[in-house]
Amino acid sequence: MFKILKYLGESKASVVIIIALLVLQAYCDLTLPQYTADIVDVGIGQGGIDHVAPEEIRGETLENISLFMPENEAEFMMSSYSENEDGNYELNTADIQTVETLDESMAMPMAMLTALSQSKEMDIDTLKAMIEGGMMSKEQVLEYRSKAMEAYADMGDTAVSQMAVNFVKAEYEAMGSDGAAVQTHYLLSKGGKMLGLSVVMMITAILSSLLASRVSAKIGMTLRGRVFHKVISFSNAEMEKFSTASLITRSTNDIQQVQMVSVLLLRMVMYAPIIGIGGVIKVASTRTGMGWIIGVAVAAITVLVAVLMIVAMPKFKIMQTLIDRLNLVSREILTGVPVIRAFGREEFEEERFDEANVKLMKNQLFTSRVMTFMMPLMMMIMNGITVMIVWFGAHGIDMGNLQVGDLLAFITYTMQIVMAFLMITMISVMLPRAGVAAERIEEVIHTETAIHDKEAVKDNEAGELRGRLSFEYVSFKYPGADENALSNIDFTAEPGKTTAIIGSTGCGKSTLINLIPRFYDVTEGRITIDGIDIRDISQHKLRSQLGYVPQKGVLFSGDIESNIKFAGDTITDEEMVEAAAIAQAQEFIDSKPEAYKSEISQGGTNVSGGQKQRLSIARAIVKRPKICLFDDSFSALDYKTDVVLRKALHEKLTESAVIIVAQRISTILHADQIIVLDDGKITGIGTHEELLDSCETYQEIAKAQLSEAELRGGTL
Repeated sequence: MFKILKYLGESKASVVIIIALLVLQAYCDLTLPQYTADIVDVGIGQGGIDHVAPEEIRGETLENISLFMPENEAEFMMSSYSENEDGNYELNTADIQTVETLDESMAMPMAMLTALSQSKEMDIDTLKAMIEGGMMSKEQVLEYRSKAMEAYADMGDTAVSQMAVNFVKAEYEAMGSDGAAVQTHYLLSKGGKMLGLSVVMMITAILSSLLASRVSAKIGMTLRGRVFHKVISFSNAEMEKFSTASLITRSTNDIQQVQMVSVLLLRMVMYAPIIGIGGVIKVASTRTGMGWIIGVAVAAITVLVAVLMIVAMPKFKIMQTLIDRLNLVSREILTGVPVIRAFGREEFEEERFDEANVKLMKNQLFTSRVMTFMMPLMMMIMNGITVMIVWFGAHGIDMGNLQVGDLLAFITYTMQIVMAFLMITMISVMLPRAGVAAERIEEVIHTETAIHDKEAVKDNEAGELRGRLSFEYVSFKYPGADENALSNIDFTAEPGKTTAIIGSTGCGKSTLINLIPRFYDVTEGRITIDGIDIRDISQHKLRSQLGYVPQKGVLFSGDIESNIKFAGDTITDEEMVEAAAIAQAQEFIDSKPEAYKSEISQGGTNVSGGQKQRLSIARAIVKRPKICLFDDSFSALDYKTDVVLRKALHEKLTESAVIIVAQRISTILHADQIIVLDDGKITGIGTHEELLDSCETYQEIAKAQLSEAELRGGTL
């Protein structure tokens, strides 16, 4: 969770704008229920009259109302009205607090006047006559009012308000006002405001969704870039630690999980507390006395989510590992289909795939089944809360303490609060997986690479390197291994000369070659170019001097030209054609209809092994490197092509130090020096003839590969 928030923090400006839009959206969302309540209670129930204090009233009516008021309230009321041209009185203030004060003070007198108008024993004129005749004092009238207030208290607050509203309606009709027009104007006014709020809410929702999508897409792009650049810097040790399948999963599925949850965090998780807190504030302002119901709802949802998370969380944590395993098995099977078919192991591999697939399925089924309980239980809680609100609200309406519109608003606010928790609950289902994914991404990004440049490199001091390569008592041990793979390797490869490395399988030939480009770093000793330790040179500078042809030829999707010119755009077409000719690739390239524009599929699967090796050799030598490394790169070539290619290399690479790892003596027969490896140690250095006389290991290899005539003649 915190890692995902850290990613969001990289787009602070956009996140702030999204929060502002969500606040505006929540304001509109929370305001609409109150307008609905006003339409029901005022627009329909009260005929559009939203205040007890009328906007216009007759002078006689004002006097009648003042009879039932204390002197201070009567003076305040009279000062709030001014006589107009028609002889009536208009409210001269728009201050909402003043109007609400008038509502409170005028409601009871209006209710009493309404009661008098319906009484058969006394009317207002009789009451006024009794006061003027001294038969009843002001104090007695106010005492009568107090008794009436006690009586109306049993009927509820809304009863007094409703009687006052009916009084105002009658007053408007007495002045010739159209009650239907007043109601229509009120409904249209409130409806128009609701429509405006809905439009604003829609616009803010669209804008916040757009920004959230952009932020999450940027997070995905940034993370993919960071992971890619980190993986590119990995040495072979880090690649072996994570495995290719896992790195692919982390670069795709894991980042997608984080990207998807980022959108939900910005749209739902940030919106939920805003709407939830706002709903609580609104509920508190309704004064329904049913706030405890919300507490019950929140407690029930919290318990439900906690139980579900405790049950499902362990499974979420291992889900990504199972996806890694499935990807690994799938990749191995797909890349090894020919071998699988050749050995008739289809059924075994199907079982291996099914095992990984079923484990992932069972994990996902368990979490899905647990989470299927969430929505029905949530709906049960929401419906139960609605029933409770209606039940207790109906009692409030029956007692006159609550209006229908207020009840509707309370239900809406309660559902908004519950939905806020529901949104957080829904995202909580995805957060565990996203959290695990973020940890896996961070593990890659923050992995310290075993191979790195020193803070102060000697690139400038090195200048233009000649390519004199020296191994100075080099030993190497693979990470985690107990024994050295190479021990005390000491030799020098001169520019313009060919150094060959030969030995039995597993003796360390490829390991030795891999130390030169710093795919691994030496454990002891050092490797130098022109006397400078390669660890003191930047990796870019070092590798720019090398032409490397791996044991297994690797081609990239594109065409022949893009593969040969892989070293950079500075390579000309003439240099490309010359390199292809040296590598003996010209003939098969020219035989293709599109020549150098011929398509190369992913991994070079549409060319043969020999063609792939020749294109790899052309790609290496077109750089004009100072040091050429051939890691058993002639194994797929026929004898004739091998001889011609080696001759061309000898003629063209006159300034480069050539190092060839080979299994066949015929490939290295004419090398300037041959290094014989056995169990990671040098057992002989010299020419073919010298080694035949002095090195037992070389003699065994030669006898196994060459005839007696070839051994005696020394030529092929």
